[in-house]
Amino acid sequence: MDVSNPTLSSGPQNPAPQSRATALSSDFETFLVMLTAQMKNQDPLNPLDSQDFATQLATFSGVEQQVQTNDLLTALGSQFASSSLADMAGWVGMEARMAVPVQFNGTPVEFVPNPPIFADKTELVVWDSAGNEVQRMDIPVTDDAMGWAGVDENGNPFPDGEYSFGIVAYSDGEVIDEAVPEVFARVSEVRTVNGQPLVVLEGGQLYPSSLVRGLR
Repeated sequence: MDVSNPTLSSGPQNPAPQSRATALSSDFETFLVMLTAQMKNQDPLNPLDSQDFATQLATFSGVEQQVQTNDLLTALGSQFASSSLADMAGWVGMEARMAVPVQFNGTPVEFVPNPPIFADKTELVVWDSAGNEVQRMDIPVTDDAMGWAGVDENGNPFPDGEYSFGIVAYSDGEVIDEAVPEVFARVSEVRTVNGQPLVVLEGGQLYPSSLVRGLR
């Protein structure tokens, strides 16, 4: 399974609400100066309708309110992100259940096969970080958690690194399903990137928190 890690992106930052508020205040003062000048220099024989002045003022006020509303929404979004991150802080040190590749360091990897109920045979397929199949083995037809020891048929351990898993289910000798099993991996950090909450696993992989299906 090819799961791309989220990356940081750089871009122009939005000006601070205080700076925009200062700019709005300055613009409003300029607007009043222009409005006063417009009233002083209008043609006395053909004066501007007072309704025109009210329309101009209402238009400017509407723009001002929209900018302030956008600033408020931005601030609320930041607060929600911070709140979500605070809630996720308790995940650190726990094992997350996710259908993602996992870092192997000699410790057995626990996974949940969860094959279709009408399967009569299941296989576990393991790939290394380069996408090479390194092992294929029969496993019990069950949705109970089990462990991958990380050793070959001769008992030799596989090298440390990232491995991906797949479950192939059969019925009457025919493949009926291929799926990525959920594995248990320890969470070492939680963070937000571009407002998106992420979990960092012990191997350093970053994944969206939405991929977490369980914690223990």
